[in-house]
Amino acid sequence: MNKQKIALLTDSCADIPRALLQRHDIYVVPLKLVFSDGEYADGVDITPSEVYRRLPTEIPKTTLPSGESVERAFDRIRQAGYTHVLAIHLSGGLSGTCNLVRLIAEQTEGLEIAVFDSLSGSLGIGVTVLQAARWIEQGWTWDELLRAIPPLLRDTHVFFCVDTLEYLQKGGRIGKISAVAGTLLQIKPIISFAEDGQLVNVAKMRGRKAAMQKMVQMATALVPRGVRFNLAVAHGDSPAELKVIREMAQKSLPDYACFMEGEIDCTLGAYVGPHLLGAGVQMLEEALKAAGKEN
Repeated sequence: MNKQKIALLTDSCADIPRALLQRHDIYVVPLKLVFSDGEYADGVDITPSEVYRRLPTEIPKTTLPSGESVERAFDRIRQAGYTHVLAIHLSGGLSGTCNLVRLIAEQTEGLEIAVFDSLSGSLGIGVTVLQAARWIEQGWTWDELLRAIPPLLRDTHVFFCVDTLEYLQKGGRIGKISAVAGTLLQIKPIISFAEDGQLVNVAKMRGRKAAMQKMVQMATALVPRGVRFNLAVAHGDSPAELKVIREMAQKSLPDYACFMEGEIDCTLGAYVGPHLLGAGVQMLEEALKAAGKEN
């Protein structure tokens, strides 16, 4: 436990590798997936690979974490000796998870809890939680963290290439995305998060390689020269292509402060379907200034 006694809480859509969760003592509440044969906790008793295998025959319903699982997480945090909790969760534009955690936090005694809507998902949550973990380990105070997280979230941008919009349409998570015609032409939509946390399409490319290049180009264009930033990539059921986009991203943006590589969770995998690739950047300057740590 860190000397400030600040714990980190997120949900299973943060896509943080298990080794990093354990290293930084990050607490996770799982969202749930409901198939015809029962209910599963994301990442606990079902894997993304199993979800992809079942998608052609059944698209599961996804639900919030149970209130009990959130209460248990706060209980574990308190019993471990923490006094403060920084909670960062899946976009309210996709899920009510953040609101649920906020409501339970308001009723929880013995902990000071700050809950943030990431207005993002996957890499966007994960890089933020991991950056907060590094700051806590560097001795940042509670007040410094509270000042830094909002600009950090605003300066976090992620892009995803999906094979098809079919699953987003069927699952009702299409958000602000307009239909993309052209399956026979191998048109691949690139999606991101709008300011309100809903999904929006930002480009469409012909073919997977062109889509990967475009995502890296868009991420690179967001990083001003000389600015400190984090870099992240992720995949869903495409480990070989992950290596390709990782090499592209690291070649185009070699001066990153920290790098994260994740695998899309079961919930987001069910939303978007298999063969997803993602890339994202997170600028640090405004967050450091807000906390008085720019030097």
